[in-house]
Amino acid sequence: MAKPEFTNTVVVRALPEQSDPDSGQHAFAYTITIHNTGDVTAQLIARHWVITDAGGHVEEVRGLAVVGHQPLLKPGERFEYTSWTRIATPHGTMRGTFFCMTEDARPFDSPVHEFGLTTTSALH
Repeated sequence: MAKPEFTNTVVVRALPEQSDPDSGQHAFAYTITIHNTGDVTAQLIARHWVITDAGGHVEEVRGLAVVGHQPLLKPGERFEYTSWTRIATPHGTMRGTFFCMTEDARPFDSPVHEFGLTTTSALH
């Protein structure tokens, strides 16, 4: 039986121009590249994010599509998008799941492993 699988890579950068540390607003952009490493065509349908700041505050975000797209990827194809989030502390983490569907309507999950959200100033 054909195996569906999406893998992903994440690149994060702080957005100081969108942040206001004095009021507890730290913004980050993240660019995700989704790669269909399976052997069947499949579509990304929805996402679920778990965003945790350094104080332990957790926010969950669920929704259809990513930045307005539900990409249909043939084996070997990639889709890249950039989005952003804001947390109350200079560092935190984010992890999630993409909910996907094969062309013959078999659902599968594609995890996004935890990645760090850290401002440059928090490193010093």
